[in-house]
Amino acid sequence: MNVNDMEIVLSIMKNAGYGEIVSVPESAEIIFINTCAIRDNAEQKVWQRLNYFWFLKRHWKNNVATGRSQSLHPPKVVVLGCMAERLKEKILDSDKMVDVVCGPDAYRDLPRLLEEVDYGQKGINTLLSLEETYADINPVRISKNSVTAFVSVMRGCNNMCSFCIVPFTRGRERSRPVESIVREVAELWKEGVKEVTLLGQNVNSYNDASEIERKVESGSNWKLSEGFSSMAKVKNMGLRFSDLLDRLSSEFPEMRFRFTSPHPKDFPDELLYLMRERHNICKLIHLPAQTGSSPVLERMRRGYTREAYLDLVQKIRSIIPDVALSSDFICGFCGETEEEHSETLTLVKAVGYDMAFMFAYSMREKTHAHRNYVDDVPEEIKQRRLAELIETFRGSTGQCFDSQIGTTQLVLVEGPNKRAPDTELMGKSDKGHRVLFVNMPIPDREDINTKRNPVVGDYVEVRITRSTRASLFGEALAITKLTSFYNNLDKEAVAFSM
Repeated sequence: MNVNDMEIVLSIMKNAGYGEIVSVPESAEIIFINTCAIRDNAEQKVWQRLNYFWFLKRHWKNNVATGRSQSLHPPKVVVLGCMAERLKEKILDSDKMVDVVCGPDAYRDLPRLLEEVDYGQKGINTLLSLEETYADINPVRISKNSVTAFVSVMRGCNNMCSFCIVPFTRGRERSRPVESIVREVAELWKEGVKEVTLLGQNVNSYNDASEIERKVESGSNWKLSEGFSSMAKVKNMGLRFSDLLDRLSSEFPEMRFRFTSPHPKDFPDELLYLMRERHNICKLIHLPAQTGSSPVLERMRRGYTREAYLDLVQKIRSIIPDVALSSDFICGFCGETEEEHSETLTLVKAVGYDMAFMFAYSMREKTHAHRNYVDDVPEEIKQRRLAELIETFRGSTGQCFDSQIGTTQLVLVEGPNKRAPDTELMGKSDKGHRVLFVNMPIPDREDINTKRNPVVGDYVEVRITRSTRASLFGEALAITKLTSFYNNLDKEAVAFSM
């Protein structure tokens, strides 16, 4: 989300006349630092960077004199994002360290805020919006030659999980119109992008009610995953996430689509069946569990039990048999016992995740947990439980990677392998696995008389020969197209069944 937000900021600044982007902060006249407030560790890193930028401001004349800086004016430091909203007063009071504080819904105001600094004022706007989606802004891509891109489809979150600060720093949910998303993806396709990740704090609760507004009775029509509940009530139902994915995957058949970050409650059957049907919707589902204990889930206000979560996993795998699953986990949440922690370990073993993001709990101000619970698990116990969780995950994820040996995967080439840039290429499979293979001339399925080396943006058939817990290694067989690869697989499946 922060990468995509920065691309929106660059577009706003470009339209305001700021044309040049420098590669090092020492030569910048405006330094943006886009922040995250979800864990304390992220905030501490921001303060460290701000100290360095303060040093650049204080020593600007000397840096220009010695050739270290090429800027014409001392730098203005701008703090953006969630931390800007959460700690605005503290940041502005930090010994003239920061000039502008701008929240995630106020980026359009940046040119005015910077102008205020020229007149000796501090620039601040951290107001949250019920409507802002930046749908009319065409982001300036940070990676010009990348074949992958992020597209934000909704902002904010209504879930109010007790540990999470996002609703307080990003505001309530609001979704971009489908048409604006389709236009942005069409532009990316023209620029050579082959894979788009759809973004949102709760991406699969997408609800475009801009044109089709229907009053929804509580508990009707807006289908949740079976056994899941939500504190937030949908007032107007429009086009849902499955409608958006249906439109994008059908209009851009040679483009891959991923999405993050979803909530397990918003996986109705029609979304799962659409994912099974469309080959260009990647078979990787991020399914944040947070914990394997039902009592802890209740304290977290997640809206489901351990049993409901496992039932959803079973349903997903019954509909999409070859799906990969990833998850988020928090260790040491308020009141977590050793028994509750052990239930998280058994959940990880039972599900078998391909990837996971695991953290020790970090209490955030303003959250329900901060107001109502005590952060009573000692830090050393949190870290010990985190180490146990990571070890349990590593013990199970190897099986997920090993199961790919002997299969042929469609890999989108993203660039050279950094460890062997002259001889190997790297890309990702449909499941999001990192795949490495030797860069050598191979047949092109679209031109049977041609052999050539794959380049960035090619889809390559790769036979997987070995794996580690983090990567797959294989032999490149041929360059192909996404639709051609899956059409041939479907023909082989029909022939085999006959």
